[in-house]
Amino acid sequence: MHESEINFRITLDEEKMPEDIKWQAPDGGMESFQDAKGLLLGIWDGAEKSALRIDLWTKKMLVDEMADFFFQSLMGMADTYHRATKNQSLANELRVFARDFHNKAIEAINKEAEQS
Repeated sequence: MHESEINFRITLDEEKMPEDIKWQAPDGGMESFQDAKGLLLGIWDGAEKSALRIDLWTKKMLVDEMADFFFQSLMGMADTYHRATKNQSLANELRVFARDFHNKAIEAINKEAEQS
């Protein structure tokens, strides 16, 4: 049996908000810690039948980056769901939602920029 680790280092500011996020995955080719602006981690607790989440982002993450991050995360979830269930139809529905969400987020960002 082989064990593998994924490591996170989170530096918090005086208000306990993430100031710096670093991650490392030696078995995935990331020997040294890499910088990140955001982190979404989902864990399934099979005994409790519930999802646990860790959602972190730094003040350095821009709103347009957050929109892209959510879009890419949702698209990745669609891919994972398809691989796990072979249900192409539902995976495609999630992809459509992801595209619509991203378009609306970008529209809102642009509207806010115009008003500033």
